[in-house]
Amino acid sequence: MNQHAATQDGAQAASGPAGTSAEHPDAGAAPSAVAPAGQAGLLADYRRDLLGVFGDPSLVLVEGSGCRVTDADGTEYLDLLAGIAVNSLGYSHPAWVAAIAEQAARLSHVSNFFTSPQQVRLAAELLEIAESPAGGKVFFTNSGTEANEAALKLIRAHGNAGEPRRHRILALRNAFHGRSAGALAATWKEAYRAPFEPLPAGVEFIEPTLEALEAALGDDVAGVILEPIQGEAGVIPLSEEFLRAARRGTRERGALLVVDEVQTGMGRTGLWLESLRSLRGDEAPDVVTLAKGLGGGFPIGAMLTLTPEATGVLTAGNHGTTFGGNPLAMAAGLATVRTIREEGLMAHAVEVGEHLRAALAGVEGVGEVRGRGLLIAFDLLDGEASGLAPALVAAAREGGFIVNATGPGTVRLAPPLILTRAEADEFVAALPGLLTAARERAAG
Repeated sequence: MNQHAATQDGAQAASGPAGTSAEHPDAGAAPSAVAPAGQAGLLADYRRDLLGVFGDPSLVLVEGSGCRVTDADGTEYLDLLAGIAVNSLGYSHPAWVAAIAEQAARLSHVSNFFTSPQQVRLAAELLEIAESPAGGKVFFTNSGTEANEAALKLIRAHGNAGEPRRHRILALRNAFHGRSAGALAATWKEAYRAPFEPLPAGVEFIEPTLEALEAALGDDVAGVILEPIQGEAGVIPLSEEFLRAARRGTRERGALLVVDEVQTGMGRTGLWLESLRSLRGDEAPDVVTLAKGLGGGFPIGAMLTLTPEATGVLTAGNHGTTFGGNPLAMAAGLATVRTIREEGLMAHAVEVGEHLRAALAGVEGVGEVRGRGLLIAFDLLDGEASGLAPALVAAAREGGFIVNATGPGTVRLAPPLILTRAEADEFVAALPGLLTAARERAAG
């Protein structure tokens, strides 16, 4: 992308579409000034007009292709985060773009009084890749948070269905399931929860150990929700032994097991679902939630019910959504699933992920490297005490890379599944210099 194109995009974003207050400055309480084209002006307008819940954004991105994005000043970055594990096909994949454009020209939205061929087909695809037993069902949402909210409501309804009622829900220390009220109640981080207390009651957090699980699981537990790999915690995998114990224990006590695959699902770890590594066939979880990579960059989520105990809980009128399952999102999901399959991206993620992890482990200053496929985290030696990871994120951005810190000493990578070995090597080759710059930044 050239500088002129970036300026044109920036100017359009700053001036606003036709019919808005940017065109008619006397309309309503329109801002008195419009930012100049370019990143600095757009960021100034952002700070003026948008709630600061995401902090201060560092970039205004205007274009993407493959694994690279371009900002409003024309600077290009290798995106090793993929919109936080969302853009699984990279940016502007022709098959994905064509599917959405074709669907937009045909039918973009229908109410939940009706359905569409795309919704029916994607539901069947998801049940197939989840290896669902006969009778599995799908509920579509717009995000992972909404999918987990639906799953938590399902747990609650299950617990209320019999006598005595079960009101306890078990979640794990360091879990992240979303920021809506119900999902937030099952999210570990106190800083996220505290401003919004009291949250829905009944959720208890336990350590991901067999002993803690056995001690907490009782006949009054309605369900357990967990991530097979805790992404926001720093890509921490649960043991297969723990996952099987959770399945066995919930089944013995009549509780439901919900597996949150929002970050791990859709091929990122080399399998359609990370939980299939441990739980399949008779050990399938009751519920699986998906989002992020499912839409390839389009907002979408899904809750899959895989057992009769879960499938029969929610009935007509129990739950709903206006936009969930809309034809555009379904077309995006179908294109994403088809492309992952046709281009062999799960095997590719395993191969490139193994190469990247091995290369990272050889960089001086890098500690433990962990992950599966292209969901990777690496710890920085002495980074926890010095807050080096956020400094590395900033240094990487200045060097033309997008990465993410999950804590003061841990960096996460979740690049598009199309990342090449050469692109992975590009980052690894730059990392020693980026670490030097990060140390200087962290030292003040």
